[in-house]
Amino acid sequence: MLLDRAFNVSTRDLTPAQVPGETLRQIEQFLYAEARLLDERRFWEWDRLFTDTGMYWAPQQHEQADPFDHISLFWENRMLREVRIRRVENVRNWSQQPPTRTAHLIGNVMVEGLDSDGLLVVSATFQVSEWRLEQRQLGGRYTYKLATQDNGSWKIQLKRVDLINCNDVFANLEVFV
Repeated sequence: MLLDRAFNVSTRDLTPAQVPGETLRQIEQFLYAEARLLDERRFWEWDRLFTDTGMYWAPQQHEQADPFDHISLFWENRMLREVRIRRVENVRNWSQQPPTRTAHLIGNVMVEGLDSDGLLVVSATFQVSEWRLEQRQLGGRYTYKLATQDNGSWKIQLKRVDLINCNDVFANLEVFV
């Protein structure tokens, strides 16, 4: 998946989608639950929110069209997310002594439409307060491609993290934003 140029990362040219208020509320609750899993460092449960082919992407440039023609801060499939989780949770990982703590604030949840694969594209603004020896603030916009499951739940096919300062120089981004 990492080099699969056929993986659809586009969040433009969407078909308009109207969702009932109850569905929007379910989507919001899904995003809030995702943020709580990250804040509580329940990374394995968070990883299970993704489809088997789901990708986690943080572009390094504003308006970056894809992760293939330009470097990204993150472009992770399930295997790379699992490697990061194992590293972050390893008791010998000196860069997590003390462990990074986060508080995610999510707002302005909007249904953007359906992509060419029929996935629901949803965006939300975010603010993350992160602490490990010192505090820093990260903010930007999440864009999700959500796949509905047979049981009516959602899975993440793509999570795009557009930081407002994506092309800045960062200290290590250890945990998931």
